[in-house]
Amino acid sequence: MSSSSFSTKPQWIYDVFINFRGGDTRRNFVSHLYYALSNAGVNTFFDEENLLKGMQLEELSRAIEGSQIAIVVFSETYTESSWCLSELEKIVECHETYGQTIVPIFYDVDPSVVRHPTGHFGDALEAAAQKKYSAKDREYGFSRWKIALAKAANFSGWDVKNHRNKAKLVKKIVEDILTKLDYALLSITEFPIGLEPRVQEVIGVIENQSTKVCIIGIWGMGGSGKTTIAKAIYNQIHRRFMDKSFIENIREVCETDGRGHVHLQEQLLSDVLKTKEKVRSIGMGTTMIDKRLSGKRTFIVLDDVNEFGQLKNLCGNRKWFGQGSVIIITTRDRRLLDQLKVDYVYDVDKMDENESLELFSWHAFNEAKPKEDFNELARNVVAYCGGLPLALEVLGSYLNERRKKDWESVLSKLERIPNDQVQEKLRISFDGLSDHMEKDIFLDICCFFIGKDRAYITEILKGCGLHADIGITVLIDRSLLKVEKNNKLGMHQLLRDMGREIICESSRKEPGKRSRLWFHEDVLDVLTNNTGTVAIEGLALKLHFAGRDCFNAYAFEEMKRLRLLQLDHVQLTGDYGYLSKQLRWISWQGFPSKYIPNNFYLEGVIAMDLKHSNLRLFWKEPQVLKWLKILNLSHSKYLTETPNFSKLPNLEKLILKDCPRLCKVHKSIGDLCNLHLINLKDCKTLGNLPRGVYKLKSVKTLILSGCSKIDKLEEDIVQMESLTTLIAENTALKQVPFSIVNSKSIGYISLCGYEGFARNVFPSIIRSWMSPTLNPLSYISPFCSTSSYLVSLDMQSYNSGDLGPMLRSLSNLRSILVRCDTDSQISKQVRTILDNVYGVSCTELEITSQSSEHYLRSYLIGIGSYQDVFNTLSDSISEGLTTSESSDVFLPSDNDPYWFAHMGEGHSVFFTVPEDCRMKGMTLCVVYLSTPESKAIEYLISVLMVNYTRCTIQIFKRDTVISFNDVDWHDIISHSGPGDKVEIYVIFGHGLVVKKTAVYLMCDESIDKGMDPSPEPKIEPKKNAFVKFIKKIVSSKNEEQ
Repeated sequence: MSSSSFSTKPQWIYDVFINFRGGDTRRNFVSHLYYALSNAGVNTFFDEENLLKGMQLEELSRAIEGSQIAIVVFSETYTESSWCLSELEKIVECHETYGQTIVPIFYDVDPSVVRHPTGHFGDALEAAAQKKYSAKDREYGFSRWKIALAKAANFSGWDVKNHRNKAKLVKKIVEDILTKLDYALLSITEFPIGLEPRVQEVIGVIENQSTKVCIIGIWGMGGSGKTTIAKAIYNQIHRRFMDKSFIENIREVCETDGRGHVHLQEQLLSDVLKTKEKVRSIGMGTTMIDKRLSGKRTFIVLDDVNEFGQLKNLCGNRKWFGQGSVIIITTRDRRLLDQLKVDYVYDVDKMDENESLELFSWHAFNEAKPKEDFNELARNVVAYCGGLPLALEVLGSYLNERRKKDWESVLSKLERIPNDQVQEKLRISFDGLSDHMEKDIFLDICCFFIGKDRAYITEILKGCGLHADIGITVLIDRSLLKVEKNNKLGMHQLLRDMGREIICESSRKEPGKRSRLWFHEDVLDVLTNNTGTVAIEGLALKLHFAGRDCFNAYAFEEMKRLRLLQLDHVQLTGDYGYLSKQLRWISWQGFPSKYIPNNFYLEGVIAMDLKHSNLRLFWKEPQVLKWLKILNLSHSKYLTETPNFSKLPNLEKLILKDCPRLCKVHKSIGDLCNLHLINLKDCKTLGNLPRGVYKLKSVKTLILSGCSKIDKLEEDIVQMESLTTLIAENTALKQVPFSIVNSKSIGYISLCGYEGFARNVFPSIIRSWMSPTLNPLSYISPFCSTSSYLVSLDMQSYNSGDLGPMLRSLSNLRSILVRCDTDSQISKQVRTILDNVYGVSCTELEITSQSSEHYLRSYLIGIGSYQDVFNTLSDSISEGLTTSESSDVFLPSDNDPYWFAHMGEGHSVFFTVPEDCRMKGMTLCVVYLSTPESKAIEYLISVLMVNYTRCTIQIFKRDTVISFNDVDWHDIISHSGPGDKVEIYVIFGHGLVVKKTAVYLMCDESIDKGMDPSPEPKIEPKKNAFVKFIKKIVSSKNEEQ
């Protein structure tokens, strides 16, 4: 991307925005596309769902800006809408400004006509411009619309006429959209100034080496953008490879982890093979890579390599990989690339003056150029940074919104620091922190917490008396910290090294006098020689599993201010009372004791992480740990029971993953009113939870996966009113608690084979209760009143007597499909439904004589595409009821192929689905007797559609009948076909006497292509035909009198 065209991308609100002309596409193609996208999890803006709620054009523009992809559906009448054209202008603008993707779909209009408007399409465009613009602006507006149409039509898209099957086309479009919506992209810099040409240079080399295993080296100094370039390349070409892996921070992993090389091999194998791989030794790892990746075309990025052994163990032989594989290595050490004999070394050059000034300006001034009165100062700072992106970002953020005086002071200070001392450059931002608290937070994080969860760090540092909420925000604002994936805190390695160097400066020769210790050799020296002092506030020591080093607790005696303690597989003997009483964080993997010693003072601890411990019991004599919020005892293979939680009153997170001998959770867990998380994954011996768990109103996440002895979740689970996530797969659970669908909070669920968002899973769960093996319709009714997820049900006819409470309870249920096996069974089910569900006997459906106080009225129900004749029907029927004179029954025969009419006595009408045309809608007409104050809609209960050919009964609730939508019509059509025998019942409550029921079937043009097209029907003859029809209906009334 050129620097001149760069603009900050908006935050995406929607994945897809659909722009279309509603009249000729909404009811079929666009609505199907919208539902298919929604079902695929694509967050789609669709104006039928949003605009009709009162959205203004300004809000619509924001929706367009906030959409990652715009689908433009061009149709024959598209240019009739100035609204659509204005939307299109905005879409093209967003593409050119923010890179929004445009996908055109040509629906019954040729792409060339859109590019060069002619015929009706062009005439409508001119008419729209005349209507929209004044004479003065008309030519300019018309020209803008033409340009927008041409630009949009030139993008790669879909021509509907080239696809015979529209359903398959919709599926292809959704798959294409999902490919374009790539959620696996790696996060890169917010301002990618000058990045694109560097990326393209490397990609060009890769494409020229496509027939071999291509190894590329990206070489440069720290902070020069090597990792950023590698990530950008990965984002652009990773889709070309099925097997891929991006391994970051290799140097750091190997320096801080004794088994780092093995863990890196595990990550490479796991990423490429898409399974969790375990490697026991480096030699085993290289053999596995050789054997299991051989022949695979892979894409691998190895970031920040600083030793040849790392390359040797991960990609030491080209024969390990298949032809066409690509390996990218980023490093500061050119010698490593020469040793490996890479195909190409990309030397990351410094940014030129213009690129540097623009990048610096975005951070310092929030725009592409410096403010006029800061121009000279900005150029001086940029010159000092020497084209190093990290320095430009850090110093730019530091100087943001500062006075000129401050800039001059900073420049004066910079002059005293040599240009090649990058760490000292970065030190300026640290020195600029407003107080020691912010500095302490920075130093704590750079030594102990990089890569850990932000909320976790915040809790611990707040417990240390540091204002971590605002402090971390300040550090992020100053570019000293970054928030990475999953809310982890990250820090550039140069900044980390700078912070650690600051600590070392306090005492070069005596590490025991430093505030924080993390370097392996320094910690060993202090603990071995007992040289610790009161200055030490944090200490970390990571040993190997097989390490035999053992230390005496006495070595901690002088560390009175120790707040942060991280020990991995460290053996500590002696009196634990020597450990500091100021401890706030204890992370001790492989804790050696069978229980926590009585004299280990923990009363101020905020978080305890004792993973892989040897604990049998948490303690023998409990302490009151009123400040403890996080307890993690995962992978403690000897632990048999949890602590008594009454001593941990403020616990918020309880993590006990993979404790294979844990068999008891103390009942006091029910008293933890602040508990948010319970994770008991893979506790295979654990039985059912104490009832108190289900009364915890604060718990948001409950994880029980792999607890193979848990066979029951209590119905009380509905009392967990904050529960948003429930994960319990691979347990002994046989059935989902019935009360679960009553939960108003739960968002994600995974149990008994059901997994996904509650709105998608709950309908399946409810349907499972309706299976013949459980026969649970009688169970559902008490629990479905709050289930807003279920819209339709498909069931067998074994228990339709329970349909009544179901229809009343499931508030959002629009329809039920009852399937029968035989003709006799369907007839019996119809009678059962009418008698038992609605309390209407077949005799009540017979015509009752009219009293003098009753009046003849009509009620019309439209379904599908019925608007074309609805008003004609309504007017005709009203006129017929007004005149009400006797005449013969007359069903017009000249309405083919526009509609077919069928009439029935009483509440029902029988018809055969036409075989020579496709139904697009229907209108039901009910003529009834009632008192003057009674109206049909007040007594309407339901509509039944009985298909005797397919042995199905569709039941539509009252709320559905008065607001039939496209989905309902699709359900009706999908359960009927040409030649089917169908009877429709319109059910009313007591108070109405239905005399006649008629159905009008609206059809598209005849399927028989040999038939001459019928002339356009005239409205008046149709109207007169219906008048005759209604008059004949009312003639029976006169005869009864």
